[in-house]
Amino acid sequence: MAGNKTLFFCKECGYESAKWLGQCPSCKQWNTMTEAPGQKSRAIQKTSYGRSAARSDNKPVSFSKIETDEEERFSTGFSEMNRVLGGGAVKGSIVLTGGDPGIGKSTLVLQMCRNMALDGRQVLYVSGEESLRQIKIRAGRIGSMPDSLSVLCETYLDDICDTARELKPHVIIIDSIQTMSCALSDSAPGSPSQVKECTMMLLRLAKEEGITVFIIGHVTKEGVVAGPRMLEHMVDTVLYLEGEKNASYRILRCVKNRFGATDEMGFFEMTSEGMKEVSNPSAHMISGRAKDAPGSVISCLVEGTRPIMVEIQALTMRSDFGIPRRTASGTDPNRVNILMAVMEKHSGVHLAGYDAYVNIAGGIRVTEPACDLAIVMALAGSFKSRELSEDTVCFGEVGLSGEVRAVTRVKDRIAEAAKLKFKTCIIPRVSMVSLDKKDIGKYEINVVGVSDIRQAIEYL
Repeated sequence: MAGNKTLFFCKECGYESAKWLGQCPSCKQWNTMTEAPGQKSRAIQKTSYGRSAARSDNKPVSFSKIETDEEERFSTGFSEMNRVLGGGAVKGSIVLTGGDPGIGKSTLVLQMCRNMALDGRQVLYVSGEESLRQIKIRAGRIGSMPDSLSVLCETYLDDICDTARELKPHVIIIDSIQTMSCALSDSAPGSPSQVKECTMMLLRLAKEEGITVFIIGHVTKEGVVAGPRMLEHMVDTVLYLEGEKNASYRILRCVKNRFGATDEMGFFEMTSEGMKEVSNPSAHMISGRAKDAPGSVISCLVEGTRPIMVEIQALTMRSDFGIPRRTASGTDPNRVNILMAVMEKHSGVHLAGYDAYVNIAGGIRVTEPACDLAIVMALAGSFKSRELSEDTVCFGEVGLSGEVRAVTRVKDRIAEAAKLKFKTCIIPRVSMVSLDKKDIGKYEINVVGVSDIRQAIEYL
């Protein structure tokens, strides 16, 4: 009778309770508790994941005697994805890929499978959402598939693991983890306990057999992978495919990577033939901008090892209400309010009676403080109806005293601006110390240093 006991699970974090609760004590979310059969007895759980209940032979090893060989990597066929993964996929790793419905997760992964299969690797694509015919139709617009790419439509993970141990592929794709179920959990597919058990089985398969596993996961309305939060802690790498459905570009962002940097981004474009890489995202982001328009300023942000040019647009209008409206798209609205207060205090730009709208063109989200100076100059340009020259780029962090503070990777930002034929670069004056005259001459660009926002606004 104890094995059939009913428990309640939180759909957001996986918290278990013997009774229903209106609010989850763990994640504090309301109405997330769902009823599901309880777990198996502890005697059965001791033999879970293919291990016996007998004591293992593992013994402590001295730290100095541990051998560290460099991880074996292989290409995914996409240079942008290789960049995000830290140089390529690692043998025996497990990668979680999430994104909104219809964003292109399955298309991108299927193209990756084709590239790796053409490279001579055995790939097993497991789908729990589509039939073989649907996958074949979707693959028709990508290109011909080699024989080393095998497709399996199955949702029972125990059979999938047995097939993988027999076939011994180099790479396995699970599309998606929310449709899988295993014998270790009696709950419905997609429940927190089922997702956790299935991921643990895949993790053990990857480490024991040296198979690289790519997992596709659904996301919640908040934009995070559905299931328990520990799912992201269990895997080696977590990727998110982002972008607007009405826009052609897609951004592959890394938020966790045990084998590389966690702030890299890869740029793709959705076409009728599948995903295509964007080799020059800076030119893609600033293409089509208006010439000599007040309130339009180009700035340079750094994502991982790559400097990227973005267009920051601002619009100010006299407000007809007592409380002016403040709207920001692509950046933090609170940060915009702080910058407007700094402008009001230290530069004489009185925006108290004006509505202000700030937009990051292209749909990319900016969190780096290096774009503060560009936001200030865009707001001032729109307020004074003064346009900044189209061949000028600026970046710098703005403090509460109105000072323009130094940012990282100044030389890389200037080099990217020079490569795109910009003529003038406005940077913090404190960053001029790190630049030599030889560097400035090499870039063939006019570098202007400003110490506060008053000097930057006077440049308009």
